[in-house]
Amino acid sequence: MFTGLITDVGELVSIAAAGNGVSMVVRTAYDLSKVAEGASIACDGVCLTAETFGADTFSITAGQETLDKTTLGSWTPGRRMHLEQATRVGDHLGGHLVQGHVDGIGTIRSVEVRQESWIFWVEPSVELTRYIVTKGSITVDGVSLTVNELDSTDAFRLNIIPHTVKNTHVDTWRPGAKVNLEVDVLARYVERLLTWRPGGGLTLERLAELGYGRD
Repeated sequence: MFTGLITDVGELVSIAAAGNGVSMVVRTAYDLSKVAEGASIACDGVCLTAETFGADTFSITAGQETLDKTTLGSWTPGRRMHLEQATRVGDHLGGHLVQGHVDGIGTIRSVEVRQESWIFWVEPSVELTRYIVTKGSITVDGVSLTVNELDSTDAFRLNIIPHTVKNTHVDTWRPGAKVNLEVDVLARYVERLLTWRPGGGLTLERLAELGYGRD
């Protein structure tokens, strides 16, 4: 589990084919003597497992499923990436609950830089639109952000303050860029609870059985 608060901006050193997936080496400023083998590290919002370590690098492997669901397949050496180590019980929860399980890919539609914030409009994949609400939380390339506005096309607006820009690589996002999106996990659980029951989901008839809609 993560919070979407970025604790380092790393660099992809190398990437190579590994079966149907890829293996990667990432450079980081983390004190790797304190990172256990097998620890989870979110890389641009993708939860991956640290396998081996160098002086300032760690290696990770991603499978076909990860390549299919994220932007990882387009990564090349030199890419900057948001890093976050897994949250421990008792840590400050400054963002929101993030699993590192990317739900889909979004596209940066526009970028506007103002004195007080950077404004991005992002187009999500269509299957994610029902989970995105104004003033709700969303994770974009691993960063916990607030949806400020939705337009008629279900694109959403992000207003990102200078502090966040300084401590992330959102300044590299350009129109047409692809980003990893993870919706609020609570939205997915609520949907499941409302639509599942033995024999069918939540219907008008079922609501009437429960007493809703009666005078």
